[in-house]
Amino acid sequence: MTFADKFAASAGAAGLALFAALPAWAQEAAPAAAEAVAKAAPAVPNPGNNAWMMTSTVLVLLMILPGLALFYGGLTRTKNMLSTMTQVGAAACLAMLVWVMWGYSMAFGPDTTIEPLKPYVAGLGKLFLAGVGVDSTAATFTDEVISEYVFISFQMTFAAITLALVLGSVVERMKFSAVLVFGVIWLTIVYFPIAHMVWAAGGKFFEMGALDFAGGTVVHINAGVSALVACLILGKRIGYQKEIMAPHSLTMTMIGTGLLWVGWFGFNAGSALEANGSAGLAMINTMVATASGALAWMLAEKLSGHKASALGFCSGVIAGLVAITPAAGNSGPFGAILLGALASVICFFAVTKLKAKLGYDDSLDAFGIHGIGGMVGAVGTAVTMLAAIGGPAGADYDLSGQLVTQILAVGTTIIWASIGTAIAIYAAKALTGLRVSPEVEREGLDLGEHGERAYNY
Repeated sequence: MTFADKFAASAGAAGLALFAALPAWAQEAAPAAAEAVAKAAPAVPNPGNNAWMMTSTVLVLLMILPGLALFYGGLTRTKNMLSTMTQVGAAACLAMLVWVMWGYSMAFGPDTTIEPLKPYVAGLGKLFLAGVGVDSTAATFTDEVISEYVFISFQMTFAAITLALVLGSVVERMKFSAVLVFGVIWLTIVYFPIAHMVWAAGGKFFEMGALDFAGGTVVHINAGVSALVACLILGKRIGYQKEIMAPHSLTMTMIGTGLLWVGWFGFNAGSALEANGSAGLAMINTMVATASGALAWMLAEKLSGHKASALGFCSGVIAGLVAITPAAGNSGPFGAILLGALASVICFFAVTKLKAKLGYDDSLDAFGIHGIGGMVGAVGTAVTMLAAIGGPAGADYDLSGQLVTQILAVGTTIIWASIGTAIAIYAAKALTGLRVSPEVEREGLDLGEHGERAYNY
């Protein structure tokens, strides 16, 4: 055989060998290529997670209208029913508009270029939702993402309900115009910075490792402390502690309570940002902590020599919901039961004893339930993490260190909310006069501020 023949035969054999090896090479190369493509391609929202977050957003809206409007409205006197509901609704609408104009950017936008402010507020790069589109996404707590518009809408409802909660302490005497002026300023200097500090990467509390699953500091302590400061500056209602100021419709308050509880599943379980096991844990905790809080309040009433009341039931439900909010995804169900009961009893004494002793006129107990309950829940979250009561903490969990972190976050929120609220209230006073005239207050704000009656009889 000539050299040419031998070379041709060798080349043919090598070619056949290479051809036979191609499937093996392809099998090895395919996963690597797919991984490279996956890393290069932008993350795509899971439709199931998007659907769950849209549902959660609507549930939180349900908490405001009609939930909180009915809950607060039923607790006021007949002559102020419509005024209270209108203030809640208008404040929520105002917060929604401010949120998309500059609130979202301040809370979750790109980092500010002013270095000292970075832990406290984001930049203005997303004013009027600049750069947000149907394909833009927001991160969750895993490798998943959701559509940014969905995330913006979800967080929008949190801003709306927090402002509305503050008004529970000042109803029946604060001008409608003052509510709106106060709302714009308060959202800007109080709510948006605290939301950034707690929930945004780079935020002060976020980097400290503070635990706040769904808003113990951002929503409840923030709203409750602000409510206390606002009512102290505004002053007491005419006839407070001299006249009977009983709720005019506990039926409506009960309906509002039920709507708040249902909507709270969007509030807590929705804060997982995905339809996953964490959302499921938050859901069951929202069930049992609330049940525990409702029964604990009525038991405290009974042991204090009173009858277990419908108002007590409603108050206990809200106290349990408030307390479990920061711990919803950071607690086992048994820890949630303990936290709900403890917070409810403490709130009971804050409302029935502390308020009467100090003499402040927090009309609908926004501070006594949301402020106090939020503090108990935020600090108690560190304890509910313990594996001994079903929490997710491992053997190396530093309880004392986490307690210190939680207390620092609570203390900072109290100080920030107090100062910011005082600024907002005095600004509203300078621009609007803040409080209705004595004649309007006696007649009722329904007629005096809105020219309407809730009931025609």
